Amino acid sequence: MKYIEILVKLRKIIRSINLESKKIEKHHGISIPQLLCLQYLSEQPDYRATATQIKGFIKLNASTVSGIIARLETKGLLARLPKPEDKRVTYITLTAKGADILKASPVTLQEKLSRQLARLSPEQMNELSRNIDLLVRIMDATDLEASPVITSEELGGKPGPE
Repeated sequence: MKYIEILVKLRKIIRSINLESKKIEKHHGISIPQLLCLQYLSEQPDYRATATQIKGFIKLNASTVSGIIARLETKGLLARLPKPEDKRVTYITLTAKGADILKASPVTLQEKLSRQLARLSPEQMNELSRNIDLLVRIMDATDLEASPVITSEELGGKPGPE
Protein backbone atom coordinates (compact mmCIF):
# COMPACT_ATOMS: atom_id res chain seq x y z
CA MET A 1 0.00 0.00 0.00
CA LYS A 2 1.30 3.41 -0.89
CA TYR A 3 1.57 6.18 1.67
CA ILE A 4 -0.89 8.31 -0.27
CA GLU A 5 -3.57 5.60 0.15
CA ILE A 6 -3.21 5.82 3.94
CA LEU A 7 -3.47 9.60 3.80
CA VAL A 8 -6.61 9.37 1.64
CA LYS A 9 -8.19 6.93 4.11
CA LEU A 10 -7.41 9.27 7.01
CA ARG A 11 -8.92 12.15 5.04
CA LYS A 12 -12.09 10.11 4.50
CA ILE A 13 -12.40 9.56 8.25
CA ILE A 14 -11.91 13.26 8.98
CA ARG A 15 -14.33 14.25 6.23
CA SER A 16 -17.06 11.87 7.48
CA ILE A 17 -16.81 13.40 10.96
CA ASN A 18 -16.94 16.92 9.54
CA LEU A 19 -19.96 16.13 7.32
CA GLU A 20 -21.88 14.59 10.21
CA SER A 21 -21.18 17.60 12.40
CA LYS A 22 -22.41 20.01 9.73
CA LYS A 23 -25.52 17.91 9.02
CA ILE A 24 -26.57 17.80 12.67
CA GLU A 25 -25.93 21.53 13.13
CA LYS A 26 -27.93 22.37 9.98
CA HIS A 27 -30.93 20.11 10.64
CA HIS A 28 -31.19 20.39 14.42
CA GLY A 29 -29.50 23.68 15.27
CA ILE A 30 -27.14 22.10 17.78
CA SER A 31 -23.56 20.91 17.69
CA ILE A 32 -22.43 17.35 18.35
CA PRO A 33 -21.12 18.25 21.83
CA GLN A 34 -24.50 19.84 22.58
CA LEU A 35 -26.27 16.72 21.32
CA LEU A 36 -24.05 14.53 23.50
CA CYS A 37 -24.89 16.73 26.50
CA LEU A 38 -28.61 16.25 25.86
CA GLN A 39 -28.13 12.50 25.36
CA TYR A 40 -26.22 12.25 28.62
CA LEU A 41 -28.97 14.08 30.52
CA SER A 42 -31.61 11.84 28.95
CA GLU A 43 -29.89 8.79 30.44
CA GLN A 44 -29.57 10.19 33.98
CA PRO A 45 -31.96 9.67 36.90
CA ASP A 46 -34.58 12.44 36.78
CA TYR A 47 -32.91 13.67 33.55
CA ARG A 48 -30.45 15.81 35.48
CA ALA A 49 -26.78 16.06 36.32
CA THR A 50 -24.26 18.61 37.52
CA ALA A 51 -22.01 20.51 35.14
CA THR A 52 -19.07 18.54 36.58
CA GLN A 53 -20.75 15.24 35.70
CA ILE A 54 -21.45 16.47 32.16
CA LYS A 55 -17.82 17.63 31.87
CA GLY A 56 -16.66 14.18 32.96
CA PHE A 57 -18.80 12.51 30.31
CA ILE A 58 -18.04 14.83 27.39
CA LYS A 59 -14.37 15.18 28.37
CA LEU A 60 -14.11 18.84 27.41
CA ASN A 61 -12.73 21.63 29.56
CA ALA A 62 -14.96 23.41 32.06
CA SER A 63 -15.26 26.66 30.09
CA THR A 64 -16.34 24.79 26.94
CA VAL A 65 -18.93 22.79 28.89
CA SER A 66 -20.16 25.99 30.51
CA GLY A 67 -20.65 27.49 27.02
CA ILE A 68 -22.47 24.36 25.81
CA ILE A 69 -24.81 24.51 28.80
CA ALA A 70 -25.43 28.25 28.36
CA ARG A 71 -26.31 27.87 24.67
CA LEU A 72 -28.61 24.91 25.33
CA GLU A 73 -30.30 26.85 28.14
CA THR A 74 -30.81 29.84 25.83
CA LYS A 75 -32.49 27.52 23.31
CA GLY A 76 -34.73 26.14 26.06
CA LEU A 77 -33.31 22.62 25.70
CA LEU A 78 -32.18 22.40 29.31
CA ALA A 79 -32.66 24.32 32.53
CA ARG A 80 -30.56 25.07 35.58
CA LEU A 81 -32.27 24.17 38.84
CA PRO A 82 -30.88 24.54 42.37
CA LYS A 83 -30.55 21.37 44.39
CA PRO A 84 -33.39 21.58 46.95
CA GLU A 85 -31.30 20.55 49.95
CA ASP A 86 -28.16 22.53 48.95
CA LYS A 87 -28.68 25.77 47.03
CA ARG A 88 -24.94 25.92 46.25
CA VAL A 89 -25.37 22.98 43.86
CA THR A 90 -27.09 23.50 40.52
CA TYR A 91 -28.58 20.69 38.49
CA ILE A 92 -28.66 20.84 34.72
CA THR A 93 -32.00 19.33 33.67
CA LEU A 94 -33.27 18.21 30.29
CA THR A 95 -36.44 20.03 29.22
CA ALA A 96 -39.33 18.62 27.19
CA LYS A 97 -38.06 20.64 24.22
CA GLY A 98 -34.61 19.06 24.67
CA ALA A 99 -36.16 15.60 24.77
CA ASP A 100 -38.04 16.39 21.54
CA ILE A 101 -34.74 17.31 19.84
CA LEU A 102 -33.32 13.94 20.90
CA LYS A 103 -36.30 12.07 19.45
CA ALA A 104 -35.73 13.80 16.10
CA SER A 105 -31.93 13.49 16.07
CA PRO A 106 -30.20 10.91 13.90
CA VAL A 107 -27.93 8.16 15.13
CA THR A 108 -24.53 9.81 15.44
CA LEU A 109 -21.34 8.60 13.85
CA GLN A 110 -20.02 7.97 17.36
CA GLU A 111 -22.98 5.66 18.10
CA LYS A 112 -22.60 3.82 14.78
CA LEU A 113 -18.88 3.38 15.33
CA SER A 114 -19.42 2.16 18.90
CA ARG A 115 -21.86 -0.50 17.66
CA GLN A 116 -19.48 -1.66 14.96
CA LEU A 117 -16.53 -1.79 17.35
CA ALA A 118 -18.60 -3.87 19.78
CA ARG A 119 -18.94 -6.50 17.05
CA LEU A 120 -15.18 -6.97 16.76
CA SER A 121 -13.49 -9.86 18.49
CA PRO A 122 -11.09 -9.06 21.35
CA GLU A 123 -8.21 -9.92 19.02
CA GLN A 124 -9.48 -7.52 16.35
CA MET A 125 -9.97 -4.77 18.93
CA ASN A 126 -6.43 -5.26 20.23
CA GLU A 127 -5.00 -5.19 16.71
CA LEU A 128 -6.97 -2.09 15.81
CA SER A 129 -5.90 -0.37 19.01
CA ARG A 130 -2.23 -1.22 18.41
CA ASN A 131 -2.42 0.10 14.85
CA ILE A 132 -4.12 3.32 15.89
CA ASP A 133 -1.52 3.76 18.64
CA LEU A 134 1.16 3.36 15.98
CA LEU A 135 -0.53 5.96 13.79
CA VAL A 136 -0.78 8.38 16.74
CA ARG A 137 2.96 7.94 17.39
CA ILE A 138 3.81 8.38 13.68
CA MET A 139 1.78 11.59 13.66
CA ASP A 140 3.64 12.73 16.80
CA ALA A 141 0.28 13.22 18.50
CA THR A 142 0.87 11.16 21.64
CA ASP A 143 0.90 14.14 24.01
CA LEU A 144 -2.07 15.96 22.50
CA GLU A 145 -5.18 16.31 24.66
CA ALA A 146 -8.24 14.84 23.03
CA SER A 147 -11.83 14.14 23.93
CA PRO A 148 -14.09 11.57 22.31
CA VAL A 149 -15.96 14.48 20.76
CA ILE A 150 -14.67 15.92 17.50
CA THR A 151 -16.01 19.27 16.39
CA SER A 152 -15.86 20.94 12.99
CA GLU A 153 -13.71 23.66 14.60
CA GLU A 154 -11.08 21.06 15.51
CA LEU A 155 -11.12 19.90 11.91
CA GLY A 156 -10.34 23.37 10.63
CA GLY A 157 -13.92 24.48 10.00
CA LYS A 158 -15.66 27.57 11.27
CA PRO A 159 -16.19 27.67 15.01
CA GLY A 160 -19.52 26.03 15.77
CA PRO A 161 -22.01 26.74 18.51
CA GLU A 162 -20.41 24.43 21.08
